[in-house]
Amino acid sequence: MSYLESASLMSGTLESLSGLGEDGSSVGSDSEVNGVTARRTDKYGFLGGNQRHLFLDKDIRLEVARQREMKWLEMFGNWDKWVKHRFQKVKIRCRKGIPSSLRSKAWQLLSNSQDLLDANPGKFEELEREPGEAKWLDIIEKDLHRQFPFHEMFAARGGHGQQDLYRILKAYTIYRPDEGYCQAQAPVAAVLLMHMPAEQAFWCLVQICERYLPGYYSAGLEAIQLDGEIFFSLLRRTCPMAYRHLKKFKIDPILYMTEWFMCIFSRTLPWSCVLRVWDMFFCEGVKIVFRVGLVLLKQMLGSVDKLRELQGMYETMERLRNISPDLLREDVLVQEIVVLPVTESLIERECTVQVRKWRESRGELTHQPGRRLNGTRAIHEQKRRASSISSGGSFSFLGGGGTPAPGFESRVSETPPQSRRGVRENRTRSADLTIDHLTS
Repeated sequence: MSYLESASLMSGTLESLSGLGEDGSSVGSDSEVNGVTARRTDKYGFLGGNQRHLFLDKDIRLEVARQREMKWLEMFGNWDKWVKHRFQKVKIRCRKGIPSSLRSKAWQLLSNSQDLLDANPGKFEELEREPGEAKWLDIIEKDLHRQFPFHEMFAARGGHGQQDLYRILKAYTIYRPDEGYCQAQAPVAAVLLMHMPAEQAFWCLVQICERYLPGYYSAGLEAIQLDGEIFFSLLRRTCPMAYRHLKKFKIDPILYMTEWFMCIFSRTLPWSCVLRVWDMFFCEGVKIVFRVGLVLLKQMLGSVDKLRELQGMYETMERLRNISPDLLREDVLVQEIVVLPVTESLIERECTVQVRKWRESRGELTHQPGRRLNGTRAIHEQKRRASSISSGGSFSFLGGGGTPAPGFESRVSETPPQSRRGVRENRTRSADLTIDHLTS
């Protein structure tokens, strides 16, 4: 499938990334948020919108909450030992939900972005001082007001939240000029900013883009298309009824799962569910993203009664694009995610199969990201290997890509300068096409 074909396929799904209404206005304009009708924020900072928290939580007893915080603080004090020797306990605690007061620190440790920050003092400020490419800066500036416009941090045009978001996204285009900017990075960076200062959020974004989801935000969208094929094959195993329904109406996975995966469900789920998913994602990696998507399809399309209302492609796509919050109770969703039998090894085996099919039908992948690391344990192991290498040689956190994944030989950033220029020129030519539809 060509780049233009994939752009055409995904235009309907990814229009929502822009956050625009039919009249071209922002979903949540300043007047709507800051006017006299503005309501008090919920406990997550939302003033309104679909992700405003409406349900009454089962309150955790104060003593239980304090015990959980103490357990996490104990882990923080000996983090490397906990990950190396007691990772199962770390995983269980992430699945229970990280205490909100400690989520920022936990995400940075789980992703190893804290080490990146410590290893690169002053790097973020250095990137900020660079002028950046005008084409990316213009797109970023237009996207700022579209990110969670009903959240108190981003409600005011030109406010501190939007300013910090601009700083992060601009810095990334300079840090990885061969990648540039894509619109799906903006909501991811915004979620991070809700929990930590700009510099910490930047390094956390780097880890997501390069370790957790490499290639997702690159020109051509090959990585997300490949994961779409993997996802559809896994759906056949886990929920044949949903698989047959989607296949019957020729609903390609790229039409509905692109925003789910690229934004890590931050624009799809109720906010309490978003946070629980991100807690598990940082710990266990992309496996969680696949599981969440499969659970959603099972809940929406997994029974005869549910399918009776969906008699065609249009009705099905409407259901997939507008998931009812009633289907997404936090405790039920998390339990379904935890028990779903989709493992890292299963995903990797399916990846090998789909890469082979891709080569047979479409030729070689044009973008070749580094190996995807499956969460904290894999990142910790890479860190340990890097440490042993550095004691006898040299290693750079800025360039180390790890062992290639099945079907991927090297990173684009490691190709000769002439090839990198070709990639950037191609990205420039296609930028105008991607802005409105996908820019992923």
